[in-house]
Amino acid sequence: MGILSNIEPKEVFQYFEELSMVPRSTFHTKKISDFCVEFAKAHNLEYIQDEMNNVIIKKPGTAGYEDSDPVIIQGHLDMVATKTTDSDHDFENDPLDLFVDGDLIGAKNTTLGGDDGIAVAYAMAILASTDIPHPPIEAVFTVDEEIGMGGAHHLDTSVLKGKICLNIDSEIEGVMTVGCAGGYIYDTFIPIEWSEESGTKMTISLSNLQGGHSGAEIQKQLGNAHKIMGRVLYALAKDYDFNIVSTNGGNAANVIAQYNTTEIIADPAQAQDIIDAVAGLEQTIYAEFARQEPTLSLKAVSDGETTLKAFDADTTSHVIGFLYGAIDGVQCYDRAFPTAVESSLNTGIVETTEDTVKIKFQVRSSVATKLDDMQNKLDLATDLASASREISGEYPAWSYNADSVIRPKAIELYKELFGKEPTVETTHGGLECGILYGKKNDLDIISFGPDLTGVHTYNERVHIASTQRMWNYLKELLKACK
Repeated sequence: MGILSNIEPKEVFQYFEELSMVPRSTFHTKKISDFCVEFAKAHNLEYIQDEMNNVIIKKPGTAGYEDSDPVIIQGHLDMVATKTTDSDHDFENDPLDLFVDGDLIGAKNTTLGGDDGIAVAYAMAILASTDIPHPPIEAVFTVDEEIGMGGAHHLDTSVLKGKICLNIDSEIEGVMTVGCAGGYIYDTFIPIEWSEESGTKMTISLSNLQGGHSGAEIQKQLGNAHKIMGRVLYALAKDYDFNIVSTNGGNAANVIAQYNTTEIIADPAQAQDIIDAVAGLEQTIYAEFARQEPTLSLKAVSDGETTLKAFDADTTSHVIGFLYGAIDGVQCYDRAFPTAVESSLNTGIVETTEDTVKIKFQVRSSVATKLDDMQNKLDLATDLASASREISGEYPAWSYNADSVIRPKAIELYKELFGKEPTVETTHGGLECGILYGKKNDLDIISFGPDLTGVHTYNERVHIASTQRMWNYLKELLKACK
């Protein structure tokens, strides 16, 4: 018996638990794609699996709905692979270790994959059902959404007949999402010139930040480990002599970085002073967050005297200057909706390789010219660091459709079922809707979903009661699409 066997809605959580047993991190989606194909075969359903691992599963309408227009249910198969620093979980091979805590479902020490496993579980429950009235269903399961939306970019939408698309990749119950920002991935590569250095090797570690989704939670001004580390290194460099040995941290471009570990080699006579200075900076930064980062930990420890290969003085200076000086976070709020973020970027990953320090950003805006402006600023910082750049994973904004048919129907149904108005808004987070609409511009799209919290972090949770309510809502919405 599974961990979720006795939780309602059983038909949804059965498939969510089965999905959780199949590794499905971004760019490692063959296993989960094949799992969907086997599901389709077991239920005698038509399916298409492409070379990217996208899967489309089609089911005829039920009695009375045979001649209705198809409805697309869309979500993505991949999940963000984030874990605690002491976890040995292998996202390419290990199943998730689920647990239930009251109304919450989580995974021990890792992300849960509710984003977007709940969408897939909902769709599978509809596809497997024998007693739920619905029009013809086209379930569209894309891959690699979390980094660049490669699956949606590659998807052949010519095989889809549906014009109504229910994207289930929003994470607050009662919010109907009707538009989203566009964006891209920006990579900076700072070349490393190595030199042999003697001194005290030291490790500066910043950990236990809250983290979060760089689209949905960027406005919270949570701590970004890379930006804080840049600040720490810049402050130390004013008073002490050291070379960087390595700097690493972060899990994905679209995750607000929770940790960074930087190794340096310093003058032995200054080692204790550096430890003390870092302790002082920890107190300062902790106070600045005013308890918003209650578990923030910033430490420097000595690893003993040695001789080793380290960044030369210029490389060290370039890395510190870039980490500290490059733009990050909210850049502008929407002038029409002042509480909504218009433009932002997130320093997601810092990685030291044999030749370069690679810094990966997720850049977002609902205004195309602001995307260009942020690129110009990153280009300037990159040039000042004598570095190179690469842009990838571009996706368009999804614009509000004033003539939508599904939106008013979805809003009215929500009011009937729950006795209150839903919130209708655009999101700063990236959704595949813009790409799908660009490929098939007769699509009428709305995005919704149950409550998910801690998304993109190891604190991710699915809310059980909300999942039940939105399951009932989905069934009624399909019934209304006759």
